[in-house]
Amino acid sequence: MHTMLIRPTKQQLADFGKPDFVIYNAGAFPANSLTAGMGSKTSVDLSLEDHELVILGTEYAGEMKKGVFTVANYFAPKGGILSMHCSATADKQTGRSSLLFGLSGTGKTTLSADPKRNLIGDDEHCWSDQGIFNIEGGCYAKAINLAPENEPEIFEALRFGAVLENVVLDQDHLVDYTNVSVTENTRGAYPIEFIQNAKIPCVAGHPTDVIFLTCDAFGVLPPVSSLSPAQAMYHFISGYTAKVAGTEMGVKEPSATFSACFGGPFLMWHPNKYAELLAAKMKQQGTRVWLVNTGWSGGAYGTGKRIKLANTRAIIDAIHSGALVKAKTQRDPVFGFDVLSECPNVPSEILIPRNVWADKAAFDATAKKLADLFTKNFAAYEGGVSAEVKAAGPVSPA
Repeated sequence: MHTMLIRPTKQQLADFGKPDFVIYNAGAFPANSLTAGMGSKTSVDLSLEDHELVILGTEYAGEMKKGVFTVANYFAPKGGILSMHCSATADKQTGRSSLLFGLSGTGKTTLSADPKRNLIGDDEHCWSDQGIFNIEGGCYAKAINLAPENEPEIFEALRFGAVLENVVLDQDHLVDYTNVSVTENTRGAYPIEFIQNAKIPCVAGHPTDVIFLTCDAFGVLPPVSSLSPAQAMYHFISGYTAKVAGTEMGVKEPSATFSACFGGPFLMWHPNKYAELLAAKMKQQGTRVWLVNTGWSGGAYGTGKRIKLANTRAIIDAIHSGALVKAKTQRDPVFGFDVLSECPNVPSEILIPRNVWADKAAFDATAKKLADLFTKNFAAYEGGVSAEVKAAGPVSPA
């Protein structure tokens, strides 16, 4: 936690007084599975009344930072501040920021380590009337298959002073990032100042762009689409991606999942409360919204191929430069959003998913399947949203 949270000065500690919350982390000590309502040896319990977080039966360090985030998700919206599960970068000249939402494995940390921009943070932020700010003081990156040629900023940040989790050392006592004998969910936690272009303190201006990252294992969603305000609220509340190997125990291949606001387990209010705050702030600041697929193309998982990281980086660059604002688009017949059909430094043939499927009938059937999954998931939230947001979802073809 010293690595992951904002590190106070000695003077701040001396004047700190009574903690607002206390975390009790018992590590491997199990929860009592005989306790009423307890279905696991792992338990993460938060009491707002007692100002305590109790963690039992898990040695995954991320539970602590997500516990702090959950507390923020309760108090921040009460003050009109939007708490967000996202990474953030800022333009080096203007100071205006960009937010990248997404679940584990979609590329939040990787894509925010952008040498062309200032890093504000990789996972947890708030959006206030003054701009955005990071509520952490470190980054928590997946370390599986980490290599200097693919992710040089993160590779260099995992040095003395960082904390490695679940990794294995080789015979020369060097980290073997390809070793998955403990778990594929290997991690590296490092102070944010270990990233050369990090902005300290981690604050920035209002976002020009909000980017929803999704790892679509069905190979249906386009590499990049532009969303209307209602579509933005729909997809924010839906929080679609695929669980991929290395993000959860037992996950060996991708499967569809939905997590409201891209952080469902950590929400304290109805998802629409966060979505309305997001929509209001985007309208006030003229923020653009994009849906970027970092998953499969040319077919579903097992048939198609994962979209190249270089192509996704080029898409993010084009969003930040403003090149996509007036680029050509075509309306997706199922999901209704505007699909970008041209993007600098990205092969145009991959931008329209149906075009790169050899079996067009199989694409249409898969698109219908995904649309139905969206509709089924969103049914749980329909009672708390407007008719316009409800209508912004996909239309399943007959």
